[in-house]
Amino acid sequence: MDRRIYLLGLGAFAVSTVAFLFSGLLPLIADDIGVSVAQAGYLVTAYSMSYALFTPVLAAVTGRFDRRYVVGGALAAFVGGMMLTAFSQSIGILVLAQVITGMAAGLFAATGQGIAVTLSEPAQRAKAISMVVSGTTFAVALGAPLGSFLAHYAGWRAGFGAVGAVAFICLIALLSLLPRNLPGARLSLSERLSVVREPGVARLILMTFIFMASAFLVVGYLGPIVTEGAGMAPDMLPVVLVVYGIGAILGNYCSGRLTDRIGARRMVIASLLTSVVCSLLLAAILLWLPSAIAGPVLMITLFLWAFVGWVYPPAQISRLVAQAPGAAHLSLALHASAIYLGIAAGTFIGGRVLELAPPFALGPAACIIAAVPLLMVLGERSPRAVPGPTAA
Repeated sequence: MDRRIYLLGLGAFAVSTVAFLFSGLLPLIADDIGVSVAQAGYLVTAYSMSYALFTPVLAAVTGRFDRRYVVGGALAAFVGGMMLTAFSQSIGILVLAQVITGMAAGLFAATGQGIAVTLSEPAQRAKAISMVVSGTTFAVALGAPLGSFLAHYAGWRAGFGAVGAVAFICLIALLSLLPRNLPGARLSLSERLSVVREPGVARLILMTFIFMASAFLVVGYLGPIVTEGAGMAPDMLPVVLVVYGIGAILGNYCSGRLTDRIGARRMVIASLLTSVVCSLLLAAILLWLPSAIAGPVLMITLFLWAFVGWVYPPAQISRLVAQAPGAAHLSLALHASAIYLGIAAGTFIGGRVLELAPPFALGPAACIIAAVPLLMVLGERSPRAVPGPTAA
């Protein structure tokens, strides 16, 4: 495989680490800048909302420009956002930094996958896209725990500085190695959004939005869940993130095989049902177990939750592609935006919950939200998600 595709994967790793890095750093950030953990959680909301809303717009605006300069500009803006984050002294500047970072990360993700396709032979294109997308998986498994570990010993600013440094290395390398005049997809915003008119596409994308909101209502606030809720020491948080990351990698790895064996719809049902159960277990652990037992049981529950959570996206993507095979590139782009819009909604709701109740309350809230897409898929009229696309 072309070595430049590995660089794109490394860049995806860097820009994707941010959303997950916050999970372990919110208490440190809150203490440093003098806000509550719930208020600090709005930083994730700002990043994810910016990513979700601006990615389709920026992709349409920059479609006619050389991909080399677009990906370079996106990484440069991302590095600037990380540096602004590392040196911010107020919540307002931090929110601004996350808006910039989210816009840049979304544009890089959209552009990077297109470049990977351009640089690959037709038979290698799926593998090339997988390499870039895998950067997100490793951001959960490695980026978040390593960044959290660094932040707990060198300060939270060092964690974001390290992410910015990795992105800067990718920026220099890609500008040096990518050819000029790489073509882009010249599609207007309305053309990019037109796929939602395909039967069933909007429903599946909505399901993912709601599911991600339920997941990040908890994942976004692992810091207070682990320390305040389960009574674990703060230096155990990177360990918890490693456990969660391993579960995510295994879930992502097993999803394809499990989906092939039992079918995408059944896989989605199993994932959503297990997520509902895990959210209730979370509340029970934090409410009724002593801290000596709560910690280990919580880690097992989070491992299972990560596994089923990362089984869901590939299975749902399989269903989405089946609904509109001829417009998969458009539906998958909107699906990615729905993921980050869900993260934004989940962290916002989670912040509100923490302002009103202890960490255990995040579990029932996540359960209620996760039950919505579960009821949606159970209510489908047939094993297929919704009626298939009409014949041309």
